[in-house]
Amino acid sequence: KAMCSGKLQTGLLVVGYFVYLLVGAAVFQALERTAEKQEKIAAAQMKEAFLQNFTHLTVAEMEQFMKNLTEAIQNGVYPVGNESQIEDSNWDFSNSFFFAGTVVSTIGYGTLRPKTAGGQIFCVFFALFGIPLNIVFLHRVGKILSLLCKKLGKFLYEKGMRKKKIKFLTLLFFLATGILVFLCLPSLFFQITEGWSYSEGIYFAFITLSTIGFGDYVVGKQPGRNYFSYYRTLVAIWILFGLAWIALLFNL
Repeated sequence: KAMCSGKLQTGLLVVGYFVYLLVGAAVFQALERTAEKQEKIAAAQMKEAFLQNFTHLTVAEMEQFMKNLTEAIQNGVYPVGNESQIEDSNWDFSNSFFFAGTVVSTIGYGTLRPKTAGGQIFCVFFALFGIPLNIVFLHRVGKILSLLCKKLGKFLYEKGMRKKKIKFLTLLFFLATGILVFLCLPSLFFQITEGWSYSEGIYFAFITLSTIGFGDYVVGKQPGRNYFSYYRTLVAIWILFGLAWIALLFNL
């Protein structure tokens, strides 16, 4: 019975956690999308005005243009290329979900952030309840992984191996598989998808999973690269399980 209720709890926790992220993503999208579109239109108009008058701009006007341009870029609006980019939102569902995930996991790259007052206030409350929920979720996933670890240990113990040796081997096994599954293979995947070097992929994976999150490398962000549709959602799931693996390592 205890086993059954434990499974039910885990199931509810996983479902609740993902629903929390999905609802958060939807709210962020609703609050931020329109403001972002206006920002993109303003940036496009600024570029137009500049291209019409750039031969006789004063130094002061030029300075102002540079200032506006820098601000637009910092806000994730790149006034490069044609009009079609106004339609591509940074707050589409995949991006919003990815953002929600980086909030609750405290990675916080800083490349996408709420700029409306509503979005900022919602972000405070979303993080306030989301961060503890994330910790509980990771703890639970870590527990499930450590049960697998115990099963492996029990199997080796029945084969007549000493306890100390078993502890060392299970730790080694989890360290090796984790490094392979969460660092080495994803880095190869990033190298292909993002066009980074392998070492940049390793660097990104580590900075992400350690929740440092500088934001100098972020997935799915390069203008002009074609990414498959659920790319960032897949990366968000990799992050969640990677964080659980790291939590388990500390447990072990």
